[in-house]
Amino acid sequence: MSLFRHRKTLSLPEPFTADDIRTESSICTGETIIGFYDRSARKLMYAELVRSKDDISRFYAKYGLSCPVDEGS
Repeated sequence: MSLFRHRKTLSLPEPFTADDIRTESSICTGETIIGFYDRSARKLMYAELVRSKDDISRFYAKYGLSCPVDEGS
């Protein structure tokens, strides 16, 4: 039950911006993850599993950003 859960807006991790958010899907398993793409390491940082568009919206909302998926719908 989430009556007592308080959601805090997190600040974007340094040195990332909203433009660094990316989703990636596995060819083998089909799993999709979202996170901040680190160009130097060529991988997602702070990655989370995505099961639906709602998960993507929650990821953006967690950092106080508006989701581009919501804007197109």
